[in-house]
Amino acid sequence: MSHAVLVAPPANDRSDEVLLWSMIREAAQRSAEAEPLLRPRLHALVLERASLPAALAAVLARRLACRDLDEEALRATMDAVLADHPEAVTRFCADLLAVQERDPACAGYLHVLLNLKGFQALQTYRIAHAMWNAGRRDAAFALSNQASVVFGVDIHPAARIGAGVMIDHGTGVVIGETTVIEDNVSLLQNVTLGGTGKEHGDRHPKIRTGVMIGAGATILGNIEVGAMSKVAAGSVVLRPVPPHCTVAGVPARVVRHQQADSCPSQEMDQTL
Repeated sequence: MSHAVLVAPPANDRSDEVLLWSMIREAAQRSAEAEPLLRPRLHALVLERASLPAALAAVLARRLACRDLDEEALRATMDAVLADHPEAVTRFCADLLAVQERDPACAGYLHVLLNLKGFQALQTYRIAHAMWNAGRRDAAFALSNQASVVFGVDIHPAARIGAGVMIDHGTGVVIGETTVIEDNVSLLQNVTLGGTGKEHGDRHPKIRTGVMIGAGATILGNIEVGAMSKVAAGSVVLRPVPPHCTVAGVPARVVRHQQADSCPSQEMDQTL
């Protein structure tokens, strides 16, 4: 069976956004009726919001707010950024779809939006990245730093991350400044995409489409992990990884070659 690579649709294609919003609102309504404890939260973050991007802004602002980052100011800022950057919303929707498809513990899109910190950290990055590209670098740094404090996920706002990406669990993930992650990639907890020292310039990994990176893996330097490859848990990768293979060990080496139609990021097979 072949696995199609999930690629974000054009930013003006809102079909996924509309469908996801309808499903999330219905799930929130059912949950609010069934669980009084959660009713105020669900109304404030979902049912009183006018759109999926507005709900995302409300969720992230609630999670990230602190004494010197006001919740309402954060929400208004994120609303404005998402309105100005529809491509971020398109990627956000693709990420939602990816988590539902790949995570066997996922209880639905509402659960992803409200409860999964790896997903929330990635969406905070998407807003910070848009601010970074717009020249608002102090604000982008402040947002990414607060996300690191709250979620335990450290993503530099200048990194480039495609659509349909899943950061599972999220704790301890570090993604450096010049990292590139293409579409349809899955990362587990404690993954590091870092440099090798004090060098400047392009110094972080390039993760190609369809890659899965297992828990605790470390990939260092301006090296490429080829499309549809898998990095086993706990591996330390210091050299380029060819496409369609599995690497494991310290330092990592090729231990098997994948079938041509295999897509590790979707299969999420942690075994060798």
